[in-house]
Amino acid sequence: MDTAPVAPGRLGTPVEIQDAMTYLGLLGSWIQQRRAELDELDATILTSPDRSLTSDMMLSLSVWQAIKNRYDLLLATWDSGRVGPTERERLSALIWGRLDDTLPDSGSPTPGSAAISGLSVSLPEACRLSDALAGQLRSRLNRSPQADQFASRVRDLRAQVERLRDQAALEPPATRPRVLATVEELATRANDLAAKSDRGGDIGGLIGPVEIQAATLERDLIVGNTKRRQAVDKLARARELRDALELREKALADLVQHVVTTVAPAPKYAVPNVSALGDIPSSASQLDGYLTKLGAVSNAMQVVQEAYGKALDAHTALTARLATDVAAAQAAGVAGDADLAALAAVAQSFLTRRPAPAQVVTALLDAYADAVQLLSPANPGGSS
Repeated sequence: MDTAPVAPGRLGTPVEIQDAMTYLGLLGSWIQQRRAELDELDATILTSPDRSLTSDMMLSLSVWQAIKNRYDLLLATWDSGRVGPTERERLSALIWGRLDDTLPDSGSPTPGSAAISGLSVSLPEACRLSDALAGQLRSRLNRSPQADQFASRVRDLRAQVERLRDQAALEPPATRPRVLATVEELATRANDLAAKSDRGGDIGGLIGPVEIQAATLERDLIVGNTKRRQAVDKLARARELRDALELREKALADLVQHVVTTVAPAPKYAVPNVSALGDIPSSASQLDGYLTKLGAVSNAMQVVQEAYGKALDAHTALTARLATDVAAAQAAGVAGDADLAALAAVAQSFLTRRPAPAQVVTALLDAYADAVQLLSPANPGGSS
């Protein structure tokens, strides 16, 4: 089985569009060949006494289905080559985006994304993973193909070793030497198998273990790289959220100070201290907990902001109410009453105090409104 074609990069020039058309054709052929291979393996597994192969077969079929679903979306977007800048960007996103991501301008998951949930692999990575899984199934079934099939498997193994070299280069410095040593060991064994096969030797009992080891290593490297990429994303989110919370903390402190000096009584909430969370952890296992803490701090800040914001709004409303009541007194022709004017002056005096006693001002405004009603000519008991 040939491996999946190499995916093109960003699409833009006519040459790249031609590459995309070629890629889609090769990918479609690869998908058909892989399905035929999986159907043949499935038929063999049904007659095998090893029941553990069933779950591996289901995983291989699930990964294949996720690839097929993404290929269908590519064909629909390609639309026989009728693509503009928007469609080219979408094609690139479909190829290089994770299969469990949502599509651009869509709020629903990509069909088939659940098949490989947790791996967050791109389409090319999923194809390589499918190669690895299929190779592992072939080896575990201990099939005995003809000599040309052995030659094909050796070629696939050598191609897989080259992919492993590329994957090993992405490993952290601490683990890279160990992984590279394992890859070189696999390369040596693959070369030995090829040489023995060329000499006419039987490699049927030797190639299987090498394929299994190579497939396992490739799977582990893909998963490890995906987890590191997820950890990098989480670290970036943690830094962005922490920076935003630190700015929000300063703004809230200013708001609290302003409200405390303006209104009495003021709410009694403490502004959460972001620095109390400590430094952002570098361990992937600790990032989830740290992000949860940042979320809790954000929620607490929202409570503080709403409480102090309402207190400030209430003071603003009292100021507006005094102006409205004075306007009503003027409309009723009683604003010139000495007692009423004195009452308005007292209310204004308390409003300008720092902090202004909200309850006192409210009582004064209630009294002012009652006095306006009492003195209004429309009131039978009022004065003219």
